[in-house]
Amino acid sequence: MSAAGTGQDAATHDLDVRGAVKRFADHVAVDQLSFSVARGSFFSILGPSGCGKTTLLRMIAGFIQPDDGEILIGGRSMAGVGPNRRPVNMVFQQLALFPMMSVGDNVAFGLARRGVARAERLRRAQAMLERVGLGGAARKKVDELSGGQRQRVAIARSLVLEPTLLLLDEPLGALDLKLREHMKIELKQLQAAFGTTFVYITHDQSEALVLSDHVGVMNRGRFEQQGTPQQLYYEPATPFVAGFVGANNRIVGRATGVAGAIVSITSEQGWLIRARSATAIAAGTAVEAFVRPEVAVLARAAADLPAGQPAHGGEVESLLFDGANSAVLLRERQSRVEFRIALPQTGQFADLRVGEPIHFSFDPARAVCFPAGVAHA
Repeated sequence: MSAAGTGQDAATHDLDVRGAVKRFADHVAVDQLSFSVARGSFFSILGPSGCGKTTLLRMIAGFIQPDDGEILIGGRSMAGVGPNRRPVNMVFQQLALFPMMSVGDNVAFGLARRGVARAERLRRAQAMLERVGLGGAARKKVDELSGGQRQRVAIARSLVLEPTLLLLDEPLGALDLKLREHMKIELKQLQAAFGTTFVYITHDQSEALVLSDHVGVMNRGRFEQQGTPQQLYYEPATPFVAGFVGANNRIVGRATGVAGAIVSITSEQGWLIRARSATAIAAGTAVEAFVRPEVAVLARAAADLPAGQPAHGGEVESLLFDGANSAVLLRERQSRVEFRIALPQTGQFADLRVGEPIHFSFDPARAVCFPAGVAHA
């Protein structure tokens, strides 16, 4: 499947990975993986530590060779092509800038290795620094720059070489939270401005969702799902994607009734809920249901809940204040199942107290369930 959707000709792809396999002794790090990345797009590989994403990126860069399969960059097979001969540059978390060099010389370093004359490489480095908003920094030392500025220098050093692909290996991981949030926006804007194809790996779902045109969610050496951030968030294809992408309440139980696409589920603790089925589910099947915190509605009186939605009662267990991301953690009244609900930004429930009784509901069509233990894609 193409990362930009099916039906695209290979000529519109800057990266094609076809059946790639990489083994380390008995461990299969990348397992028959195939995908394509559209030219000029921002594609992220999202997954937990140990899922194989760094191994995959290193294969694309040419640092390690696949045991099977094929990698094409710009329509050309990379079989036998070393990392220094691939139209690829890589930005690491550590950035690897040279502290003894000026910022301008750092950006021009790759051009110098290619034999570009000094005057020309400094001209191109200066032009690139201006494009990333650091036009006055060419004579500065790296240690005079902020963390975000150093990040832009590392990207400028890669982009000045005009690669087909820019590979980014968790480049924001070493930054503090506020700077990381700022750099997410800057990275997205830089990629759009340059039109270079970015392939980005991260374990941070927020980075992947904010930055990317398309995302591949990786688990155990394979992609569980590829799609736009919206598709992954609203239409997860597997329990792993539902649980890994965005916050979710996970409820394990058994299907006790099926009416069209809506399944009635009794949790292991005896709580009855309803959810939309992601695939065919028969009554009696063990299932996993997922309900996002923001789809649930709170009310102090059951009569104030939306009409037509099953009402549930609970008790406030904890208040999780985080500004616009604030939530309440409650226990369903009878089963004592823990359930998280996002608080409205109106401040309506700012006076909630631990132990207070509360009512809540959610639209079953906005919850999703899967057969328990469903095979991952």
